[in-house]
Amino acid sequence: TAKSQFLKFVHGFLPERCVYTSGKAASAAGLTAAVVRDQDTGEFCIEAGALMLADNGICCIDEFDKMNPDDRSAMHEGMEQQTVSIAKAGFRMTLPAKASILAAANPKWGMYDSDNSLRDNINVPAPLLSRFDLIWLIQDKVNMTSDRLKANHILESFEMSMGDRCYLKEDDLSKYINYAKMFNPKLLPVVPMYA
Repeated sequence: TAKSQFLKFVHGFLPERCVYTSGKAASAAGLTAAVVRDQDTGEFCIEAGALMLADNGICCIDEFDKMNPDDRSAMHEGMEQQTVSIAKAGFRMTLPAKASILAAANPKWGMYDSDNSLRDNINVPAPLLSRFDLIWLIQDKVNMTSDRLKANHILESFEMSMGDRCYLKEDDLSKYINYAKMFNPKLLPVVPMYA
């Protein structure tokens, strides 16, 4: 379904305001911030993680479902408060991390089961899933005609440059992202089912 390609595409046309990372290799410190000792001076300093580096930009996280649960939990504050708090090696501070997070995840069992809810299909805990404003479900539905077209497209892309054949242009995706940022979603109060 080309989820990783979407993330790389966004990173490709916004390299100065976008950070791309893989959930498989991401640690809590790599996502937020780490306190490290400078090799030259021996003093401690803060090394920015992906969320801080993407401040006022976009943080693309691929394989979001494959992250270690402890490392993934470090994102809660960044996604809710848009800050990263540090309390290590004598440092106590809160740093900005106003990043939009664009994440891609796969279904738990390889294919999406429409009989189950999204939460049951994706290996992402509900509290973290609820912090996303928009969840776009891309399903790979088996269809011989479209599957053949996709396979031919992939094979042809190896034979020639995709420069003029790209179906989604950078300008179009940039306009779409800017359009999406105009909305300010509001949560309505929850009405109990059994009153």
